[in-house]
Order: sequence, then C-alpha cells, then structure tokens
Amino acid sequence: MAIDRRREAAGGGPGRLPPAAEENGALPPGDAAASAPLGGRAGPGGGGDIQPLPAPHAAGGPHPSLLLLDYDGSVLPFLGGLGGGYQKTLVLLTWIPALFIGFSQFSDSFLLDQPNFWCRGAGKGAESAGVTATGRWGGGDLANGTSPPTTLFPAAPWGTTGPLGNGNGSAADGGEAPPLPSPPDKGDNVSNCDCHAWDYGIRTGLVQNVVSKWDLVCDNAWKVHVAKFSLLVGLIFGYLITGCIADWFGRRPVLLFSIIFILIFGLTVALSVNVTMFSTLRFFEGFCLAGVTLTLYALRIELCPPGKRFMITMVASFVTTAGQFLMPGLAALCRDWQVLQALIICPFLLTLLYWSIFPESLRWLMATHQFESAKKLILHFTQKNRMDPESDIKGVMPELEKELSRRPRKVCIVKVVGTRNLWKNIVVLCVNSLTGFGIHHCFARSMMGHEVKVPLLEDFYADYYAAAGIALASCLAMCLAVRFLGRRGGLLLFMILTALASLLQLGLLNLIGKYSQHPDSGMSDSVKDKFSIAFSIVGMFASHAVGSLSVFFCAEITPTVIRCGGLGLVLASAGFGMLTAPIIELHNQKGYFLHHVIFACCTLICIICLLLLPESRGQSLPESIPDGEHYTRQPLLPPRRGEQPLLPTHAELKDYSGLHDAAAAGDGLPDGATANGGRPM
Repeated sequence: MAIDRRREAAGGGPGRLPPAAEENGALPPGDAAASAPLGGRAGPGGGGDIQPLPAPHAAGGPHPSLLLLDYDGSVLPFLGGLGGGYQKTLVLLTWIPALFIGFSQFSDSFLLDQPNFWCRGAGKGAESAGVTATGRWGGGDLANGTSPPTTLFPAAPWGTTGPLGNGNGSAADGGEAPPLPSPPDKGDNVSNCDCHAWDYGIRTGLVQNVVSKWDLVCDNAWKVHVAKFSLLVGLIFGYLITGCIADWFGRRPVLLFSIIFILIFGLTVALSVNVTMFSTLRFFEGFCLAGVTLTLYALRIELCPPGKRFMITMVASFVTTAGQFLMPGLAALCRDWQVLQALIICPFLLTLLYWSIFPESLRWLMATHQFESAKKLILHFTQKNRMDPESDIKGVMPELEKELSRRPRKVCIVKVVGTRNLWKNIVVLCVNSLTGFGIHHCFARSMMGHEVKVPLLEDFYADYYAAAGIALASCLAMCLAVRFLGRRGGLLLFMILTALASLLQLGLLNLIGKYSQHPDSGMSDSVKDKFSIAFSIVGMFASHAVGSLSVFFCAEITPTVIRCGGLGLVLASAGFGMLTAPIIELHNQKGYFLHHVIFACCTLICIICLLLLPESRGQSLPESIPDGEHYTRQPLLPPRRGEQPLLPTHAELKDYSGLHDAAAAGDGLPDGATANGGRPM
C-alpha cells in the first residue's frame, strides 16, 4: 500500500520502528532520511519513554546522525532532562527578567496617563478642564476640547486618589485637599484650553508625569498618543529584526546585547529634555525590550522536555502579571516619573551577569550543525550536573565526535515561503494573535470607557487592577483548558468565547438600547450597561488567552532553526493589534465601532482557520524546516488500512503515475498483468 511503500522508501527494515503518530504527517520518499519524525511521541506525561532510534547515517554523509538531531529523544535524556540541577537554574534565570519586563510593558499607564487639569491661578475650587477620557482605556482627544463630560474619580478629595502636580493648588498650601470639582461642559473646556499654564491632578500616585512635565494637553494632547505608540512600534520592529538575528547568530548574543542597550536607552529616557526626545528613546527602549522578551521566550521553550514546556511558560506569564500588579506600588513609592523610569530599568543590571552564567541554546547549536560548540556545551552540562560519562547509553558523544567536521547550516525565516504547511501554520497564528490583542482593546474600552457609568469602574486603580485580575484569571483558565483540550482545542475554545462576546456586545446591546427607548419595555440604560460590562469581561478574559496561546503555539510548531523568526512574526502581529488603541485615540475615537466590527469578523475567520493547525501537545519540537513541514494536523477520522491519502505530498505527485518505475516493475509482473497491477479483459 501507499503508506507501506513510503515506510520502505524511508529506510524501513527489521530494525526500524514505524513513524511517529500520524498527526505528524506522511513523509515523502525523497526526504524521509532527512526529515523523519525524531524520537516518536512522548508519553502521556509529556516526558515519557523515548523510542529508540534507527541506526545513524555514516559520518560525512549528506545528513548528520538522526541520533544527534533527535534532541528530545536522545540528547535531552542524556543530560537528565529538566531534572538536572543546572537546567533548573537556567529556567529560573529566564523567569527573573519576566518581572522587569512586566514593569516596562505597563509603564505607559503611569508615565503617560492624562491627568485632570485646570488653569493655573484659578484657585482650589476651579473647574477641571480635562476630566480626561484619554487617560482611561480609550477615550476622547483633548486637542479639540470636546471630551465627554464624565468623572474618572470617585467622590473623594484629590489627595486620596492622586497628588496635585505642577501647580499652586496643592493640598500642602491650605492643609486640606481641595474637593473634586464637577466635570466641565464643552464651553469650560474651550475656555481652559485658552490658558498658557495649568495645574494637574494626577491619578496614578505620581507627583509629576510626562503629561504634566511638558503640558501635553489641549493642542499638544496628540503628542501623548505618539509617545504611546512609539514604544509599540519599537516592539514591532524589535521582534521582527532581533528574531532573524537570533536565528542566525544565536540566542545568547541577542539577549545580552539587548540587555546592554535597554539599560542605555531606558536610563536615557529618564533624562529626556522634551517629549520628542522621550518618544524617540522609547522607540529604542521598545526595540531592545523586544529582543529580551523574544530570546528569553525561545530559550525557555528550548530548555524543556515536551511535558514541561507549557508549565514553564505559564510560570513566566504569572511573573509578568506580578509585575503588572506591583507597578502602582512602585509609582506611589517613586512619586516622580523620572525616578519611576530609572527604577523600572535598573533591575536589568542584574541580568548582565548572564554573560558569564547563561550558555547558548544547545538545541539551536545541534539543529544548525554546530557540533563542535555543542560538544563543549554538553561537557559543560555534564560537569555542572556531576554526571557520569558512562551514562551515555545511546552513544550521543561518539556520534558527536564523528560529526565535528561538518559545516554549520543556518537558516533565515524567509525560507518558510517555499514550504507547504509551515507558512500556513505561522500565518494562521499571526492572524489569531493580531485579532486577540486587537479586540482586547475594544472590550477594555467598553468596560472602562466613559459610556459605562458605573462608580466602581470610574477610578484609575479599579480600572488597572480589573484588567490585571482578568489577565491573571485568563492565565489560570489557560492552564486548565490546555491540560484537558490540548493546544489547538484550548485556543479554539477561547476564540469561540471571544467571538460570542463580541457578537453579543455588538448585536444584543443595540437591540436592548432600541427597546429601552420604549417606556413600557421594562429596560433601562443600566441594564444595557450591566450587559456591556459582563460581555466585556468575558471578551477580555478570552482574548487575552487567545493572544497568549497563539504565541506559545507558534513557539512549539516552528522549527528550532527559525523559531525566533517565527516568534517574531507572531509577536509583531500582536504589537500591530495593540497599536490600534493609540491610533484610534489619536483620531478622537473615530471609527471605533467599525474597528470592533472588523475584529469581530476576524474572530469568525480564525475559528475556521484554527482547524488547520496541528496538535503539538506531547510532541517533540521540530528541529529543521522539513520537520516543521511534516508537522501537519491530525485527521478527524483515522484512515482505513491501505487507504490512499487524499492530499499526497509533492514527492508523491511526481511519481503518482508510476511511469518512472513501470519499466523496472514490468520484469516482475505476472503474465498478462499491466503495470498498475490490473489484468486485461
């Protein structure tokens, strides 16, 4: 049969095991020796029994020994898996910077929060010109003085919510904090924007932030949004560029140089003399932050056996969320935005020690055939773990000695264009990541925006901790969903929840609003607001999980030789999704409804496309592009015995007619039989 012929062409013999699980796809005859599934599938626990490998190729052949390329099946067990003390130390070292990354990612909420402001010298009882909505999760632009009349603070003195900055109305002048003024109308906003100096009521625990430092209100309010997306644009470019560099030169140099430059640019941000300098330096800070985030993510994945990858990644996500929770305390401790910026960046000084502690990714060295460097690193691992060299029962080191003269083979992410399945998987995950992070802003604005007038959600800290709590709950739910449904099933579940929340919010709420206009309907605006909050919470919860799982899924199905490049594409797509928030704020919320409708339609497309992805739970990481190319989805129904596959590979298509071997096969045919095995009538 067709499957048996492919197995025989792949070198099947008495000592060769059958291929791994069928969800890794069929192998074309021409590439079977180079890209056969390595090590088989791990056991139910992820790090289960490793299948023995076939006899390796002779040294100096076209391909290195399969024993060396099967990292999860031979090299990692030889090093003790994650049970080695040195490996545990390295994983711990990848968790520590996740806290600092969380500080940097959420610093914009404090450095660039738009405070309330009023004309300087108007007195304590003056009206606040900008009870701003832009400082919230997506509000109006103050440049035209048309902010909606809403109160962003509870009815409490200024001193209890945020100190006054840059003005003469400080609570210290009279001993008592001034009462919270009522929101102004449009005329008051315009009259206060005619001033040349303002006093500010900052909500984030700081005495002064970037907005109050350079008076970024009224006609200069647009500069706040430019400063916000300068960090995001830096992250996008950083993910794309550092990902390619990490695949070519290695993870370790990219990580260490990114740490050095984030210290330089991050500390220089605190010394900015104007908003232009601030925005420019934030771009470069974001660029370097992307390099740190991406390389640590890849190193974390490549250190772990199949059963531990998701757990190790989720611990890092929890540490990042802890940084989000701690940011308000840091802001209240620092009191000034420059001190806060320096405090966020200075902890990266500790990671400079990684230069002498953290090694290059051994998996990447083996996948790119840098066997001489890999041998030194394996000896370093065995020395750190105090392992006996005689424990190498599979003969990894002897095979490594035979391949030392082989030249390295490095690959760039552009090679994925010539593949058949790999590019499709990456594109699907990019769209999922873009949709998840893009629609997250729509739900956040609906819950925390000015149109939902709920006192509990009209405070900066309530907004901030609500978002952080939803992110934490989403991470916990991901752990359960992935455990029982797998990667593809969990991602599909959260995408369906996101689509339902979005469609119900767009459709059902408009229907409720229509019927609430009738006095006898029994519906009021408060009912609509409660439904909006409920759908927004579900949407934020599910969309956060969609974005996070898309990134992790990409890290698992992308081959080691281009893993950082693939991660860079998906993370850059996530950055594009987050970039829509400041862009819409810059345009005074014009097009917000269309923005939500477009992303809601994208969720429906993503649900269909997710069915094309493979399931990677318990599978070995693909090492080369052919491995990733044959990492295809599992069919819904198992094929019958001897059934011809519906989608043959390119190599099968070339020989489908059987003309090439018809002459050779004709000698062994029975009398009266044709080349295809049939008999004439």
